[in-house]
Amino acid sequence: MTNAMTFKETHPWLLFQADLSNLAPRTWIQLGECAAKCDQISSVPLRPAVKDELQLVYLAKGIQATTAIEGNTLTEEEVRKIIEKKSQTPPSREYLEQEIENILKACNLIAQHIRDDLQVSISPQKIREYNLIVLENLSTPENVRPGEFRQHNVSVGRYLAPNPGEVHLLVEKLCNWLNGDEFKAVKGHHPISLAIIKAIIAHLYISWIHPFGDGNGRTARLIEFKILAQSGVPLPAAHLLSNHYNSTRTEYYNQLERTSKAGGRVTDFVAYAVQGFLDGLNEQLGRILEQQIQIALENFIHDRFREKPGETWRRRRHLALDLAAINRAVSKDEIPLISKRINHAYKDKNPRTISRDLDKLMEMRLIERIDDKYLIDKRPIMAFLPVRKTD
Repeated sequence: MTNAMTFKETHPWLLFQADLSNLAPRTWIQLGECAAKCDQISSVPLRPAVKDELQLVYLAKGIQATTAIEGNTLTEEEVRKIIEKKSQTPPSREYLEQEIENILKACNLIAQHIRDDLQVSISPQKIREYNLIVLENLSTPENVRPGEFRQHNVSVGRYLAPNPGEVHLLVEKLCNWLNGDEFKAVKGHHPISLAIIKAIIAHLYISWIHPFGDGNGRTARLIEFKILAQSGVPLPAAHLLSNHYNSTRTEYYNQLERTSKAGGRVTDFVAYAVQGFLDGLNEQLGRILEQQIQIALENFIHDRFREKPGETWRRRRHLALDLAAINRAVSKDEIPLISKRINHAYKDKNPRTISRDLDKLMEMRLIERIDDKYLIDKRPIMAFLPVRKTD
């Protein structure tokens, strides 16, 4: 029987308390920005098809990221095909696909709990359940039992995890702490801001405790995803921290190591994670704005042609819509190549027809010409955006 207090000597940074008094004002401001941007994403109206596409994009990104950190070499596009049941993975890479399927299963389970409004608390049993899913149908060493706390010592590089005899105690202490008053919503703090801190710290402590023989990192990031999603962070945004860790993988491992050496001071790791989360939210909001602009453009174009019946005006409307869809400047010679329907519309027409149609669209303020190329004109629908001072 091991001494229950051994970890206090071997791993004194496992304090199960977070002194955030040294968290930089900049990070507190960024946490507020993150909460506000999550609220903004949640309230944005989008077409169902656009919403589904964004969810699929960020689900694929998140799953690819959390498995890539552990060495999975499948690309984001390959992960998407697995999600869509379109994968044709060769037998030699089936284990890579299984890793993806396992994370997908866990993410879907978490999402289903949220849709069913089930507030599933973090418990040792729930953490074991996620690890079981992570390692399901994968080959593991003989001493690794998926979903069971390890009974042997493990190390990651130079880091030696706590004594296996203390793992259950440490996980219980972690769950009690995460479910306790320290992370309850308090006046003056947005609930999502506190949830972001809680998710990051949960990830950090599971990485330190390393409760399983394998799959600890993926389990930690699933718990992080669960906390974010359950707090009200939109599901596409709840994947962003995994993307950040993967895209800054060297710094991710450096931050983990530095934080343990700092005696349990978590503020640097929190600041690193919050900055990445905010960057991801800004990128996500940019994509959402692009979709809203596209929808507004389509509506504006249809409105401009409302009282213009006939084949000629329909061809011009399609030309404007397809130029908006590709969203880049093209030469007159490239016009027939922008879509199948435009190619069909002009295949038997005199080249002057394209010129007349382009001139008419410019007259209608639907397109603009820049250096002998033509581009959809977004200015009419963006009239109330701030005017920026030019140099």
